[in-house]
Parts: sequence; C-alpha cells; structure tokens
Amino acid sequence: MAFRAFTQTHLYEKQAALKEKDKSSIQCIECYDQNVYIGTRDATVQHLILPNSTNGDQIKTRDGKVRKLGSSNHIVQLRVVPLFNHLLVLWDRSVTALNMFSLEPVPALKKIQQVSLFEVCDSALISQKACVEMVTSSSRRKVIRIHVVGVDRWEVVKEVPLLQDPVALAVDGTCLCVATSDRYLLCDVSTGRSQELFPHTHSRQRVFVTSAGRGEFLLNGPESLGMFVMKTGICQRPPLQWPQEVLAARVCFPYILTLQPQVLSVYSVLDQQHKQTVSLRGAKGLHSTSDGVLVFTERDIFSLRLVPFKEQIQTLVRLERVEEALMLLDRVQERHPLDTYKELQKDITCLAGYVHYYQQGFSEAKDLFIKGGLDPREIIRLYPDIHCGQCEDFQSQLDQENKARDLQVLWQEDRNTLHHYLVFLGDFLRTVRGTEQGLKCSREVDCALLRLYAELGDDENLQQLVAFSNECRLDHCVPVLERHNRYFTLGSLYKSHGNENDALMTWVKIVNGAHRDPTCSDVYGHIVWTLSQLKDSDAVWKFADWTLQKKQEIGVQIFSRRPPDAPLETQDVLAFLEKYPLAMLLYLEFLIHEMKSEEERHHSRLALAYVAQALRKEEETSSMKTRGKLQQLLWESEFFDVSVVYERIKSTTLHVEKAILLGRVGEYAQALQVLVHQERDLKAVQAFCCRASQNQDSQFRQNLLITLLQIYLRSEDLTNAAMDLLNNNTQVFTAENVIQILPDTWSVQLLSQFLVASLRQTFHQSRMASLQKALSQVELMRHKVIWMQTTKTKFKLDKEQKCKVCQRDFAEPQFACNQRGEMMHTRCCGPSSS
Repeated sequence: MAFRAFTQTHLYEKQAALKEKDKSSIQCIECYDQNVYIGTRDATVQHLILPNSTNGDQIKTRDGKVRKLGSSNHIVQLRVVPLFNHLLVLWDRSVTALNMFSLEPVPALKKIQQVSLFEVCDSALISQKACVEMVTSSSRRKVIRIHVVGVDRWEVVKEVPLLQDPVALAVDGTCLCVATSDRYLLCDVSTGRSQELFPHTHSRQRVFVTSAGRGEFLLNGPESLGMFVMKTGICQRPPLQWPQEVLAARVCFPYILTLQPQVLSVYSVLDQQHKQTVSLRGAKGLHSTSDGVLVFTERDIFSLRLVPFKEQIQTLVRLERVEEALMLLDRVQERHPLDTYKELQKDITCLAGYVHYYQQGFSEAKDLFIKGGLDPREIIRLYPDIHCGQCEDFQSQLDQENKARDLQVLWQEDRNTLHHYLVFLGDFLRTVRGTEQGLKCSREVDCALLRLYAELGDDENLQQLVAFSNECRLDHCVPVLERHNRYFTLGSLYKSHGNENDALMTWVKIVNGAHRDPTCSDVYGHIVWTLSQLKDSDAVWKFADWTLQKKQEIGVQIFSRRPPDAPLETQDVLAFLEKYPLAMLLYLEFLIHEMKSEEERHHSRLALAYVAQALRKEEETSSMKTRGKLQQLLWESEFFDVSVVYERIKSTTLHVEKAILLGRVGEYAQALQVLVHQERDLKAVQAFCCRASQNQDSQFRQNLLITLLQIYLRSEDLTNAAMDLLNNNTQVFTAENVIQILPDTWSVQLLSQFLVASLRQTFHQSRMASLQKALSQVELMRHKVIWMQTTKTKFKLDKEQKCKVCQRDFAEPQFACNQRGEMMHTRCCGPSSS
C-alpha cells in the first residue's frame, strides 16, 4: 500500500476531427466553483460545468457556452472575476471581458490593448468595496500597469516602470513578484520600489512565479531549486530540489506539485521530501483549485484532489512513517483548526505510539500514549497474565489484535524481551495513575500494577502502591499476594481498604512464624506503629496483650505514641499495665516528662516503680541508670508523696535516695548522717551539698557545710575529710566560726592552709568592697560636676516662648531643659524629651 496525497480523476476529453486537432488544442484553463473555462489554440473559449458530486475515476461534465473570439492566435490566459460575473481573456495582445455564464462581451468594458501578461487580485490600493485590482504588463513598454476593475468600468490607477520585459508575474496585495528573461524581482506597487532577488538561466517556457500562500511566492530558481521568497525579500523555508524539466508548480498546502513533460511530482512543504508521482503524458499546465489542482494536456483535463488528511495520516501510520504522520497532523491543525481534528489527533498519536511500542521504542511510545490520552486498558489488555479478566468488558477503539498475538508469541520465545515490555507497562501505568487519563479506569490500573510488581519482584513499588489509598480489588489481588508470599504487603492492602483487624492478624502470623515473608524485617515494629495510630480502641485492646508479651519496651508505644485525636483513658492503660512492670514504668515516664502530668499518684507511682526496679537490678550495672532517674525525680518533682516513697525505701540500701527525701522535708543534718555513716561515700556527700544549695543563699550553704563539718569532727576517722572540706570551701567558711567548733587538740600548723586561704579571701573581699566604694564615690562626683555646670548656665524665658514638647505657653516659673538647651514644662519631662 503506497502513500497517496492526491487522487487523480479524468474530468474532460476534447473531441475534434483529426484535421482540427492541432487548431483546437487546449492552451489554458480557469476554474471557479463548478465552472471550468478552456482557452484553445484557435481562439475559442469553452465553458464546462462540473457535477456537484464525483464518483469513481470518471466525471461526466456538462457543456456550457462556447465563444470563438477570432480566427487566429491562441488564448493566452483566462481569469474569473466572480464579484462581477466577468471572465477576463488575454488574446491577441488584448484583455477582453466576457460574461462568465453567457460568454457574451461586456459592452461597457472596452478591450485593453497591448497586454502581454495580466493577473487579478483583491484591491489593496483603493478603499472602494465594489472593485478588484488587475495588473497588466505592456507588450510595447517596459512597464506594469495597475487597473481598478468595476462592474462597468476599468481604469489605470498606477504605472510601475521596469528595466526588462516581464515573462511571468504573481500578485500578493501591493507586492508583485516579477520574472524577467534573466532574473526575479519584487516590486511594491504602492511605493514603486523594486528589489532584485536572484538571477536565473531558464528559457521563457520554464520561468514561472506562483503564489505559495499569504505573503509568499514560489519561484523556479537557479540550479533546479524551488525557492520560497516572502514579500519582504527573505526566505523562511529551505529551497526544494526538483528536476530540471519542471514546466510549472503549484502549492496546495502542505504539498508542492511540480509538472514535468511526462509526470507530476508531489513534494511536502514540511520536510521537503518527495511523496507521490502521477503519470501524465503530454501535460502542459497546472491550475490551482480549492482542494487540489487541475492538469491539462492538449486534449484532456485531469483533477488531482487532496486525499482527506485523516486518511493520509492513517496511511502513514500503517506504513509506520510515524514522524511524517505526526508532523502532518500538527501542521494541518495550524492551518485548519477544526474540532474534528482533536479526536483525530488523539487516535493518530496513539497509533504512532503503538508503532514505537512494537519497535521497543518505549520512551517515545509512553510520551505519545500520554499525549494522545490513550485509555490505559488498551495497553493492559495486551498482557493476558496481567489483566486476568479485568478488561473483558472493555471495547477497544484501536485494532491491535493481530500485532498483540504476534507480541505474545515473541514473549514466549524471549523472556528478556517480555521483561522489557513489563517494565514499560509499569512505567506507563505509574505515570498515568492519578491523572485524568488514569482515573477513568483506576481499578484496572491499580490491579494491573499490583500484579505487575508482584511478577517483577518490585517490592518497593508494590508496598508503596498498597500502603496508600488504592482501587485494588481484594478478590483479584489477595490470591496474587499469597501466591508470591507477600504477606506483609497483603496486610497493608487490607489496612488501606479499612480492614485493620485482617491486616493485624496477617502481620501477627508473620511474627509468629505462620507466614514467611522476607520483604520486611521489622514487622513487629510496624504492628506497634499501626496500633499506636489506630482509632479503633477495641482493636488496640485486642492486640495489646500479644504486643506487650513480645517486647514491653517497644509494645508500650501503642499507648505512648497515640495521636491527639485517638486517646485512650489513662486509668485504663495503667490498670492494664499492672502485669507489665517495665511497660508501666515507661508509660509513667511518658505521662510525666512528655504529657507534663502533675498528678501526685503518677509521680509517686513512678518513684515507686524506679525503687522496685533499682532493688530488682541491684547487682546489675543497669541499676545505676535507674537510680540516676530516681534521684533526678526525687530532686526535681514537686508532686510525689515524700512519706509514701520514704516509707518504701527507709529499710533498703538506697541511702542516697533516703538522704534526698530527708532533705526534701528539711532534715539536712539527718540526711548528711545517712550519707556519711551509711552510704560512706564522700563524693555523694559533696554532690548532695551542691545540689541542695542550688537556688539558695550563701548563709544556707554555710550552715549546711558547718553541719557536715561537725559530723566529720565527731569521728576521728574523718579528720582528713574535715580538713578537705575546710580547704576546698574557704570562700564559704569564716575563720572565726570554724575555730570555735574545732577541737582544742588541732594545731595551727594543721590549719595553716585553711587559715591562709581564709585570710586571703577576707582581705580580697575587704579590698573589693573598698574598690567598689571608691568607684561609687567617683560616679557621685561626676554627677555633682554635671549639676554644678548646669546650674551656672543662663536661660532666657520669653513671654511668647512655648514648651518644646506640648507647644503650650509657660504659665509657671519652673521649667526643665534638656541637653540640647530646649525648654519644656516640668510635667513634660520624660525619656522621649531628652
């Protein structure tokens, strides 16, 4: 099947006696609507009437009027002026006006003599509506005349001189493109200016100029090039290489038709490529029509009509000339923006996508399928193992059955190729999913993606598909996931469809070992997270025991990480956690540290939980961490019941904690006794004193350390501790107070370090006090100097002077003055007035 841009139809064959053949041969033709006019060699004008519809390769024409203008000279040109029903005839170097239906001369329009060429165009020079414009070339002078043609008159309105006689010409508005014997020119009839384009070496028979569209001409240029020239003198298209024997050319967008002695060739304006050849023996000329061209020989007239663009494009696609089809479609839409082309564009774009698809040009295919709005089911149905009955009710709009069967045979033979096609399917469906294109069949798209991901082992995309809202059908997708052992994904699918219980049961079976799924390593953590976010409290309590029995420290998160809109009753949770001590402790920490609970029972319960855990792990290293948390709580919390906690630990070995509790009730002496004599850890004693003295004044710290010193002095074994206490806190102790409580047996030499440091501290404090006093006196002196200088300044207060702040008169003798000398009321003084 070859591509055809035009279809050929035989319109007319001129019948004549054998001896009259040479005299009555066709020399030129003209066409308007259903009317065809023939100019012959024997000066005859003949009118033919075409039927309204055409069938087959033959058209039966109806003869109209015939008029013979003379006995010699052939008809050179025919042009129709339908506005006035005129037929203009160039014969015997003169232009004659005939009625286009009766072929009778128009009496009011006399012949225009000495004309070698003429053309008719819409007038751009005059504003009268009931007229057209005609351009004639004089056969005697090198000049072009512009005529205004009316219903009963024509007259010359302008002359444009030339250097050479015109051989051919074409008109576009005020611009003329003229061919002479050796060059092409552009002339602006409004200004009279001319512009030389390029020379040529053609004979007169092969020099031609024709219109190529609005503001553009097509010329037979040098070196057998078809040259496109704008009326501005520039070329916007590349030249077209055509044969040397070109007799004429016409543009029927988007094609160029060139006439040679034996054939007519069709080229594309879009890509400059040859598209079609039509055999026409003895052809003499071309004439443009609304839907193609007319070609005439000496005896025959043929019609070449454009094949409908839709048919052309579909043929190109079937021939797998995809780029040509798309280029033609896009450019045709620019010239003919009809609504019918929208659906055509989609169909052709999709067909072009299929061509790339079967050639494994997957990137191009995807872009074309998306651009053409292809229904995803058209692609899914090509994969029998993927759609599995999902698209049985779908009626395809594109006939691809034969190629689909060939494709499936190929897949059976080459699994690697199948893999590439499956990857393409996933890429395409992912792209259209959620778009308008994919929402038309979202259920089929999601089910196909799930099967595809399971088949390819693409666990990441599979989990992402089911983890969020989807349209997968459970009856189709559950067996697929079970067959591929994707039980974690199965649970996610249940959850996305609102079946939380089924989802949790599936995941629990994975953790318990009833199902094996290697795709997820932390199923238990996912169960905990799901339960923590679940608003269905019944489901939470249903799986809470199983969760905490596995791991208390992680399982408690189902209570501690709940969203604000799905709370559980705190008392219910605490009652439930009674049998899970570690989880209870962690939950209490959550209540106090994160929820900022101020309830006494929560704080007391947490302290008792710490005590119980510390006693339970007394021999382990982790006990120190627990005791650290307990001590921090005892120091910082203001809400626990001290008596209850003390009652619990007073008989235990938690001496530091006992000391803290005693300190909380003001029994510091007893607390220090416990630390010194029961805990026997001097570092713990020192830490206790520092922590207890925080946010207290110096007198409190001095009294506390004096109490500790007295405890040390009661024991001979703690003499060194007493000396260290004195030597390390010289800034706290004063020598006179210490000497009063020291034993008489202590020598000055033993106390020398403390005494020296104490005296040095005393001298330092005395000197610092003196220095501070002196600085204060200097500051006072500075203010006195400023006051004295200010009091010596004179101010003049006039009657009309106003306050700088409130702009009112001074009514009292008292006033104030700022540093800039501006006076104001004393009541107006303030920071803003300084």
